[in-house]
Formats: sequence, structure tokens, C-alpha cells
Amino acid sequence: MLAGVALATVGIAKIAQAETVGGALIKAYINNPDINQQRAAVRVADENVPKANAGYLPNIAATADAGVAHVNGNAFVGAKQEEQFAYGTHPRGYGVQLNQNVFDGSKTLNSIRNAESQVLGSREQLRNTEQNTLLSGVTAYMDVLRDTAILDLDRNNVEVLKEQLRETRDRFNVGEVTRTDVAQAEASLSSSQATEISAVSTLQASIARYRQVIGDQPTSLAPVKPIARPLPRTLQEAINISQVEHPAIVATLHGVDSALLQIKIAESALYPQIGVTGSLQQRFDVSNTPGLRAFVASVSGQITIPIYQGGAEYASTRQAKESLTQTEMQSDSVRNQVRAAVVAAWGANQASAGVVRAARAAVSANEVALQGVREEAKVGQRTTLDVLNAQQALLNARVQLVSAEHDDVVNSYSLLSAVGRLNVPTLGLAVAEYDPRVHYNQVRSKWFGLRTPDGK
Repeated sequence: MLAGVALATVGIAKIAQAETVGGALIKAYINNPDINQQRAAVRVADENVPKANAGYLPNIAATADAGVAHVNGNAFVGAKQEEQFAYGTHPRGYGVQLNQNVFDGSKTLNSIRNAESQVLGSREQLRNTEQNTLLSGVTAYMDVLRDTAILDLDRNNVEVLKEQLRETRDRFNVGEVTRTDVAQAEASLSSSQATEISAVSTLQASIARYRQVIGDQPTSLAPVKPIARPLPRTLQEAINISQVEHPAIVATLHGVDSALLQIKIAESALYPQIGVTGSLQQRFDVSNTPGLRAFVASVSGQITIPIYQGGAEYASTRQAKESLTQTEMQSDSVRNQVRAAVVAAWGANQASAGVVRAARAAVSANEVALQGVREEAKVGQRTTLDVLNAQQALLNARVQLVSAEHDDVVNSYSLLSAVGRLNVPTLGLAVAEYDPRVHYNQVRSKWFGLRTPDGK
């Protein structure tokens, strides 16, 4: 039913130009702001790697200074002869200083590893956002199909009830039915018109949701079949796959790695710090002596052994350990949430096919029943109310079938999402998959430069 009725246009378009679910998902994959902002978040995380790597690189600074000095005083010439003097100087100079970290308690090493774990975690969050958006896209697509089909059914029902009312009034005029029959037909028509108005509102909301997710107005949407081939064969297989592949779980595992490295970073404050400092300086009018120049070059090493620093570093380490425990518990919670989602999605998907079969049988039976009631009403064995009730029962059955076919498709995609495999390769979408490694490789060893790889 949905496959046939849903080809009605949402707007004016030809069936040959119908939008497919694959085409709609490609638009969402490229244009959806939720996906694009998460891609930007991954690029932000990428920059933490060169920031952490800066701990291995030297800090170089150039310095320059200039001043004015005036000197006057007395000087003895010979035994007792005193002579006054006064002169001005311009002490000035420039230089370069370099500070190089040699050992910082492995803080830089663990900071780099931590940044890389954050990058991997952000990539998994991106995968999770992508599959959530794709599922939202399928749902929005099917909502428009369903609500379009239901609106067509309601409009058709209004036309049928108008004809029913006309026939009832004609029969009333010749005395075959009573005024009650006419009132019943009028009430049924008014109720169906109200339902039609409500269906229009529901469809408008679905169209708005479609545009929000897909980024374009729906025109003529092609019917969709449930997916079957990529789905696991058994519930246990689905659970096992989800516990290994679901991006939400993988992201929390990277979060655990990051929390563990945070402990090592905090502990580095307790270790000795070793560094080297080198400098070059050129000075003029040294010691306020006009014309006296000096060139100074020096290299020195420093070692700092912390003894007690107020206890903040101990508190930071304890705090990091508690944060690790919290992250591990969050990971366990996400695992349970994913498992519950898989079980629920599996049950819903398994039930969908049976619901569709039952709904189709109900439509077929109600069609036969309505035809029989109409024939019986012609010979006075059924009342107008019986015909109206049969007509409403058929309408309800058709609406249930449309909803069942909608749920059948959405449930299959929901199961694929629950196991963590709702992605571009699995769906076979004809679009280049976004590769976060490209930006990472462009910036991970970048020592300087203000422009981003995309030219900003």
C-alpha cells in the first residue's frame, strides 16, 4: 500500500525524477550541520597533537634593548690634582635565547599520546553522529512518505463520504432512509474533513523535519524497501558486533586511554626537569664605557628536582585517578545502553514483517466487508451507519498498513544503526566518504603557520 500510495507528490514532480532514499541520505551526509560541526570538532582535536608536540621543540626568542646614561664625577690626576668629568653613553644590545626541554618527566610524551587518543575518540564521535544523522534522514524520508500516503487516504475518504452523503440524501428524498441516516452521513463527512486537516498539518511538520535533516525540500519520494543483507543473522551476533564496532563504545574506550594518560601527565610534576639554555648577545657601551663592546655566547644546563610544591600535584594525580574510574564506569554504562538498544531494535525489526502481513490481511478483509455491507444496504439489510462504520474500518486498516510499512523500513535501519554499521560503505551511497586522516596528516607535524589547510 505504502509503495503505491506514497508515489503521490509532495509538490509537483514527475515519478521519473523521484528522489530516492539514497540520494536524500547523500544530501544529508554532505550538508547536514550536525555532521559538519562534528567534522570541525575532529579538526579541532587534531590541533592538540602539534600543541602537545611543542614540548619537544625549542623556545627561541630575540631580545633588544637601548637606553641613555649620563655619568659625571671627580677624578684625581697626579697626587692631589682633582678633575671633574661628565659624559653620556648609550648602552644597548641585542641577542637570541634558546630554551630546550631535555626531560620533563615524560609529560610531553604522554601529552602527545593523550592528544592522539582524543583524536581517535573524536573520530568515533563523528562516526556516531554520521550514523545518527543517516538514521534521522531515513526516518524523516519515511515520515514524509507515510504522511503523504495517509493524507491521500484521508482525501479519498472525504470524496467517498461526500458521494455517500449525496446518495443518502437522494434516498431520503424518495423515502428509503430517515433523517437520522442523513445526519449520520453528515457527521461522518465532517469528522473525515477534520482528520484531513490534521493530516495536512502532520505532513507539513514532517516536511519541515525532512528539510532540517536532509537540507532540501522533498518533492516526489520513491518507495523504500527494508534492508536485510547487511543485518546480522542472530540476536547474539548483533550484540557481539555492537560491543566491538559501535562508535559510541569505541569512543569511550579511547576516553579511558586518555584518562589513564592524564594520570601519567599529572605524575610528571613529581619528576626532575632537565633543560638547556643557550644565548647570544651583542652589547654596546658596556658598563657605561663609551665605545666598549662585548659579544657574549653561553650555554647552560639546568636540573630542577621538586621536593615539595604545596601538594597541588598530589591532588591532581588523585583527581586524575578518580576521573579514570568515572570514565571506565561511563564506558560500562554505554555498553549496556548499546546492548539494550540492539535487543529492542532486533525485537522491533523481527515483529515488523508480521505486522505488515497482518495489516495487509486486515485491509483485504475490510475491503470485502465494505463491499458486502454496501450490497446489503441496497436491499435494506444494512443501515447507513453500517456502511459508514465499514468505510471507517477500511480507512483505519489502510492507515495501519501505511504505518506498518513505514515502521518496517525504519526498524531495519534502526537495527543496523544499533549494531554500529549504518554508514556510507554499508549503504553503498555514491558519495566520497569523509576521511578525517587527511587533515590530521596535514597538521600533526606543522611547526608554524596561521592558515588552516583549507586556507582560512
